[in-house]
Amino acid sequence: MEREATAAAEAPFGIAEVTGVSMVPTLLHGDRLLVRYGARVAVGEVVVLRHPLQQDLLVVKRLVERRDAGWWVLGDNPDAEGDSRVFGAVPPELVLGRVVGRYRPMTPGRQRSAGVVLSWLFSAVRPVRSTRSASRRLRAR
Repeated sequence: MEREATAAAEAPFGIAEVTGVSMVPTLLHGDRLLVRYGARVAVGEVVVLRHPLQQDLLVVKRLVERRDAGWWVLGDNPDAEGDSRVFGAVPPELVLGRVVGRYRPMTPGRQRSAGVVLSWLFSAVRPVRSTRSASRRLRAR
């Protein structure tokens, strides 16, 4: 864990991989994320954080609201578990960075023609923005 925290302090950007379906439809299993470590965060943003109950596990969630005990975080998929509904508010020091973009890797074995690559670029590389409407929808649940 120390090495990872040191690496985050030395390099403000890093790559993370999404596993699971808690952030569908925003993020899919296998997506790669560009993370800005140490960035200021705000309500509605997607962040990488340490799981409060298992701190060697990194998770990706959306910040829904700030509370006295920390950040209330939820996945964009209301049917998936593993967010503040289970473990409560997350202390601010466990929020490592803000997700600024995502890309979906090319499918192995696919043809690499210019058209396929352009199609992949158009659909696979996107910024991940804060969506206050999504956070309001999630908070209402």
